[in-house]
Amino acid sequence: MTSLTQHTIATPYMVGPVHCYTGIFDGDLVLFDTGPPTPEARNYFRDHIDVENLKHIIITHCHIDHYGQTHWLEENSNAIVYLPYRDGLKIVQHDRRMMEMYQLLRDVGFSEEYLGRLRAIFDSGQLFPPFPQNFQVAEKDIPQQFGIKVIECPGHSQSDLVYVGEDWAVTGDTLLKGIFQSPLLDVDLETGERFKNYEMYCATLIKLFGLRSKTVLPGHRYIVRGVEATLLFYVSKLLQRAEQLRPYVAEKDVMVLIDKLFNGKVQDVFHIFLKASEVFFMKDFLKNPELLRVALENCGLFQDVKELYESAVVA
Repeated sequence: MTSLTQHTIATPYMVGPVHCYTGIFDGDLVLFDTGPPTPEARNYFRDHIDVENLKHIIITHCHIDHYGQTHWLEENSNAIVYLPYRDGLKIVQHDRRMMEMYQLLRDVGFSEEYLGRLRAIFDSGQLFPPFPQNFQVAEKDIPQQFGIKVIECPGHSQSDLVYVGEDWAVTGDTLLKGIFQSPLLDVDLETGERFKNYEMYCATLIKLFGLRSKTVLPGHRYIVRGVEATLLFYVSKLLQRAEQLRPYVAEKDVMVLIDKLFNGKVQDVFHIFLKASEVFFMKDFLKNPELLRVALENCGLFQDVKELYESAVVA
């Protein structure tokens, strides 16, 4: 039975420190996630991990705090990098993705002035550290002898993967104690349309519920004790925020909607993008709440949130 060691690395982001994990699989040193692209993270790896003998780097999802050191580790070891399939698409088709993302944001009501400010953030490298030069696809290329089951759990992002061993699960940002994260607004490079993260989120709830017997090793905060409680926290927050949105749901101008919903308090450019992601996720829920109800019933959790659900969907 392979046990994993947790490594906690500081980040400069609101979410706080990030956890990475190491273990020995079939005699090879394996690292799950890499932390942010900061000197502190590099120093941590030099001091706590045998970088020269690192053989495999497995990423849960390509957000900067989870894969930011991948390129540096690739340059300083002989490790094979495994990325989620959809993150690989984003890297290979980065320019197309950004072009289609800006068009998507135009289509949902963002102004050219706002898009110019957001583009400056994207182009600055604050969110996109150097990509790994070579990588394999985690869903199909992780060696079978490692005994790692890969579960696709899109929701927080369209590419989230959970890695499951005999008695543990490395969950990235899919199961976090006390942190609600709306799925991010994004382009589906396979269809060219907006990624259907609400539909995926509902399917993912059922998959995450299946991890009840595992020790959950999250990307932030603490070990999750009680998958059911964490899922109920997520869903309760979703329903409460959907109820707050419902009076404004007919507003088509996303900037006006965010201003009304948050009383003009959201001004930061990237924070506006995060809130827009939340708004469209909630709108998708309000259009088809039955999908969430069915998922919760499959998990035996619907009765726990029935009152919140009815308050959110009944006008």
